[in-house]
Amino acid sequence: MADSNANEKKISFWTGVKAEFGKIVWPNGKGAFRQSIAVIIISVVAGLVIALIDFLAKTGVNWITSL
Repeated sequence: MADSNANEKKISFWTGVKAEFGKIVWPNGKGAFRQSIAVIIISVVAGLVIALIDFLAKTGVNWITSL
């Protein structure tokens, strides 16, 4: 009896997955390209900010330890 209940849960799960996949709105080519460019730009800017913070921290620690 427990095995039957487990099979029903699996079927219910995959039915739910199929229903959720039907709700997905995939971007067209132009939208995907624009989003990819946005991700690249944000990643570069974030990398530059992190590099600047790292440089300032390193410079500050070197200055403090040289006193």
